[in-house]
This record gives sequence, structure tokens and C-alpha cells, in this order.
Amino acid sequence: MRKNWLFIILATLLITIQYEANAQRENKYKYRHRANDPIGKLSDDRKLRYADQLFIQGSYFNAIDYYQQLKANDERNPYITYQLAFCYRATRDYVPAAHYYAETYALAKKVYPLSAYYAGQMLKQQGEYVAAIDMFNKFLEDNKKITAGGQKDPTEDPNVYNDQERKQTPKVMKDLKKKAKMEIDGCNMAIQSIKSPQPVTMLNCGPNVNTIYTELSPLPLGDSTLLFSTMGRNAVIESNGYDKLNYKEHFMTSHKHPGVVDSFQWPLPFYDGTFRDPNAHVGNGCYSPGGDRFYFTKCSEGDTMVITCAIYVSKFGSTNWGVPQLVPGNVNEPGSSNTMPWVAKVGKKEILYFSSNRKLQSRGGYDLWYSVIDPRNGSYRRPQNCGKKINTTSDEITPYYDSRENKLYFSTNGLKSMGGFDIYWAAGGPSRFSDIQNMGYPINTSADELYYVRDPLGKPDAYVVSNRIGSYALKNPTCCNDIWRIQSEPKLIVLGKVLSKKTQDLMPQTVVKMVDQKGEMNTYNSEDGNFMFNMSRGHAYIITGDKPGYTSTRASVSTMEIKRSDPDDTVEVTIYLDSIRNSFSVSNIFYDYDKATLRPESVQSLDSVVHFLTDNPSITVEIYSYTDAKGRDEYNMALSQRRAQSVLDYLEKNGIDRGRLTAKGFGAKNPAAPNSIDGKDNPQGRQLNRRTEFRIITDVPTRRVLYNSALPGTMDQQEKNLHVDSEEDDEQP
Repeated sequence: MRKNWLFIILATLLITIQYEANAQRENKYKYRHRANDPIGKLSDDRKLRYADQLFIQGSYFNAIDYYQQLKANDERNPYITYQLAFCYRATRDYVPAAHYYAETYALAKKVYPLSAYYAGQMLKQQGEYVAAIDMFNKFLEDNKKITAGGQKDPTEDPNVYNDQERKQTPKVMKDLKKKAKMEIDGCNMAIQSIKSPQPVTMLNCGPNVNTIYTELSPLPLGDSTLLFSTMGRNAVIESNGYDKLNYKEHFMTSHKHPGVVDSFQWPLPFYDGTFRDPNAHVGNGCYSPGGDRFYFTKCSEGDTMVITCAIYVSKFGSTNWGVPQLVPGNVNEPGSSNTMPWVAKVGKKEILYFSSNRKLQSRGGYDLWYSVIDPRNGSYRRPQNCGKKINTTSDEITPYYDSRENKLYFSTNGLKSMGGFDIYWAAGGPSRFSDIQNMGYPINTSADELYYVRDPLGKPDAYVVSNRIGSYALKNPTCCNDIWRIQSEPKLIVLGKVLSKKTQDLMPQTVVKMVDQKGEMNTYNSEDGNFMFNMSRGHAYIITGDKPGYTSTRASVSTMEIKRSDPDDTVEVTIYLDSIRNSFSVSNIFYDYDKATLRPESVQSLDSVVHFLTDNPSITVEIYSYTDAKGRDEYNMALSQRRAQSVLDYLEKNGIDRGRLTAKGFGAKNPAAPNSIDGKDNPQGRQLNRRTEFRIITDVPTRRVLYNSALPGTMDQQEKNLHVDSEEDDEQP
């Protein structure tokens, strides 16, 4: 039977419960890690059948071990390689999944035409966006004229292959090609979003909230307590022989440490009502706007490991919470899974939002639905689909509506994303929405992001669930979901202008670069000479302009002293561009008497040259050093050469590529002032003649713009195009 790698996210509120359950069936296969493991001693044919059976059951962690044993004996077997890739993808272990999909593509791309597509997906979910784009393009190129029904397995066992993934119809392939193009758009969006992050800090809620398993559905109770659902407290869950595992998702609460920002205490069971069910997974808690009703989801696991969810509500009586009841009004449509409730005021109406995989009026997969709650009798009107601006043919889950902003927040893998599921928001509701936007980095990452929910009061801090790097992990770094804190930061903006130094006019068609103290660069393509950057706290930025035929000054901006509690701030700066001159002099470069040793007083002047060459990376210069007329010509020539070389050495030591520098000594030639006047010594003139000059000899286009945000393609692709254009120019007569 088929189990999609995102089956948990889509089939239940409990995003990774099912695959984590499969991961824990260690006792069922208790000999697997022992020297006397009977399966390990089987022939390869019988071991393959056993591994395939584990695969069919969805026991991917266990299947991986035996597929690895088989691959060690048959390294170039594309079927085993593909099965490994699928298993690693199912367990969200992106690195080996990408490796084995790429290997499958190299071994048998005609048999497994989707291997390039999934390799791209897994590279994307690692954040390897350039490599992911390359694989998606290979998939599109390979399937330009596809008309056949898809791929076959190199096995005679009809039960082991995945019909949906391995027998592709032309319509399915057409849809996948469309998705591949959207994935490329998502990669490019991610590259840009990382360069201009949102003003927030992401903080893991810590070991008192998160465990090596999965935590879900955070709900802030005021400013001091967090309600969430969890499967355990880090103890390895064991099974009893062939019996079902005794694991269940349940509610817990954690209070914040007094006086410590976003630090949580040891969690306690949530006993406010009879919400805990030892025979079901329980989560997705949410209160009605008046606080007198509590909604949540109960999910039951069938014999086939398929989990079906239903939405319950409990009403508060005079002293306690009532027995939970199924929400009426066809909210829980028979034959479908209904989960992730959120109740909020939308205008004057009270609306229940939820996610469901019901078929009628669905756009495909899990859609977001809503039901209007009648205030007169508390009944629920027939659920309506939230519409095509929200829902896609893929999956939309974890709705949260903020009545203060009139915005619906949700998670989707049907729109372009930075990874798998991304958080989006849309203005309006309950059915008409507009202005749909991705929330950007670092709220979204290359991993999966779900369950965005804001604090009920104070600054717009929030929570999100993610399996991003830094989460507590059971099997691999991205296997399991944790609850993360989104701490809002002051919005820091730098607004600027690029002006001509000569005319003071705005300089259009300039690429402005902002580099921080770590060397990380953001670029802004200024069409009209104006630019804007977002900044983060704790950084020192250098901002320069880049335009062929011009050199740039720099502006420095520091956010090192800004605190999280400080207000938003905007800084204005001006960058000047000057036409490239043939030469320029730098004063106050001093040497010890009759030596080439640079004196400490020279550092400031030389650093200005370092800054100039750093800010103008296309420039190549010659360093000219001169002496006065005292002494023999041969001696002065040698001394000036050593002095020019000492300047070159200083510049190279401070990060300037030696290939951009040439040192030349000219002795007493080309004096800038008379060494003597009317036969008398002229100390002032001799001082002017003991100088160092810099002559600009080339302006190399291929070194000028490292990345232009307005042009298509990645940094590497733009550099390749720039080199090609430069070579074509060289060939012109």
C-alpha cells in the first residue's frame, strides 16, 4: 500500500506520529542489531522481500537497515537505491534522500524519471537551492515530450512498487512539471528572502517543552503559559512483541520562568477538562473567543496504521468542563479526516476554521474549510471551502485567524515555498481573501513550518512548529518537529541615495551592496538611484555602489547597540560615485628614515586604500613610490621599489588580492615639487616628493558585480553569463 512521505502532515493533526511509531518498532524486530539477527543471514532475494514488506507496512526506518545491507552487495542496483531514497524521504532525512535520488537518476533515469524531481525536492529542503534548481531543470528537460504512462520497477513482485509514483500518466507528469517550475520559483524566492530576512529572532522553546519526538499545536494562554501537545518526555517508546505501541499524543502546559524571557519550566499534564483519551491521539487545542468552549482533535489509529481525526468541543458549565462532544453540522464529514480547528471572530461572525480532506467541493488534498457558528442556538452551518485563493490542489493545514489584523495564517505546500510547508497569510475572510503573502525567512526555512500562532497581547511575538536544524532529533537532524518562539525585533531600515560626486544627480542603474562584519552580502538593484535595505540588530554594515566606469565611496551603519525593546528606526545614507580617474595620491604614508618600513602613522591612510579597493572590486592598480633627490639615483630607485613593495604587502595582508596590485619604484623621477629653489634646499618640496601614488590601470567587468538581484539566475549563473559576455566582447573586431 502507498504511504506518501508527508503522509503524517496530511493524514492527521499529528504531523510525524505515524512515522515515529514505525521508528519505534524495535522490539518487533528485536534481533535486527544483533550478531544473530536471522534476517541478516537470509539470502539477498529473501532479505529483499523482507525489506519490501517493511516498506509496504510503512516501517521505513527498519527497511533502511536491510536495504543498506543489500546495497552493500549490489551497489549499482537502481531499485534498491530508489527504495533507500524513498525511505529517507519518508523519514525527512533530506541529505541521504537527495544523494540516493541523484544516484538513481545517474543509474536509471528512464526507469525512474521522477528521481531528478525528488532529488531537487530533497536538495531544496536542505537549503541547497542552486543544486536543487539544477535537478529540477534536468527533470523538465528530460520530460519535454513525455507521452507514455511512466516507469516500471526492476522487480517481478507486483506488491512493492508505488503505483502513484511509479506509473505516471501524462496528466500527472504535466502536473509535476508545473510543480517543478514552481519549486524553482520557490528556490529563487528563498535565496532572496535569506538576503533580506524578516526582523525576528527564532528561539527553540527548549527541553522543557520540546523532546526528541514531535511537539505540536502551541497555544499561548496569556503571556505566561503555553499549552501544546506532545508524545512523550524523551523516553524511548517500546512495543511489546507484536502488539501496538502504547504511544499517544496528549496535552501538556508549561509556565514561563518569572523574569526570564521565553524560558519555560518543566511541563505539567493539562487537567482542565476530560480531554485526555488513553485510546486516541489528542491535540490542536483552541478556545472560543468568549472562552466558554474548548475545541480539540482526537485521532484514532486503524488496523492499517491510517489515522482518522475528528473535531470535538467541550462547553464550560457552572463549575467545570462538560464531556467533549463531536462538533455537529457535518463538520466531521463521515469518511474524511477533519482536524486543526481554530475559532475566531471575523467581523461580527464567529467562525470555525479547520482542515479536511473531504472530497466534495475540495480542490485536492487537505483544504481549509469554515463553518459559521449561529449565536442564537450554537449550531454550525454547513462547512464551506475557503476558496481557490487559499486552497490548492496540494495541502493547506494549521489555520489560525487573528481578529486584530483580520488575517488568516496557514501552512501550505501548494504555493511556492522555501522548503516543504511554508507559512502564508491572507487578508480578509471567511471566504474572500486578498493580498496572500509568504512570511519569509527566518519564519520559513528549507524545512517544514506549521502551526503559526501569535501571542494574545503585547508585541507581535508568535510560535511556530518546525523540523528545522536545531530541533531536538530522534533519528536525524530534521526528523521531528519542535515548537519555536518567534521574537519580534525592531524594524531597522536603511534608506539611501546614490549620487554623482560631480553633479550631485541621482545615479540610475546602480547595484548597491551591503556587507556585514561577517562578509555576508545583500544587493539592491537601483533603477533610479534610490535604495533600501532591512537590517538586523548586532551588525556593522558597509554600503557601497557598483556601476561600470565609476568608483564608489562607502557608508557605515551599525546596529550593535540596539536592543530588542528599542523602537523601529530608519537611517538615511548617501553614496557617491565618481568617474574612474587615471591616478590618485594618498598622503601621510610615512617610512622610517632611509628604510622601506612603514611607520604606524601610515596605517590610517593605507586603510583608506584598503577600503577603496574592497569597495571597488573591479579596479586593478599600480603602486608608484617616489623619493626625493638626495642620494644616488640607483640607491633611490631600489629604495622606492622596496617602499612600493611594502605598501603592496600591507594591502595584500588586509585582504586585497595580490593579482590586482603591481609595485613600481621610480626613485626621484617625476618630482611633484622642486627639491631646491635657487640652489637652496627645499625641505617642503622634498617632503612632497617622498610620496606614494596609485594608478588605476584596468576596470575588469567580471569582477564588478558579484550579484544583481534584478537579473535572473543565481550568483553562479550570473557570473558564468558575465564571463561569456566578456569573452564575446573580446572577440569583437
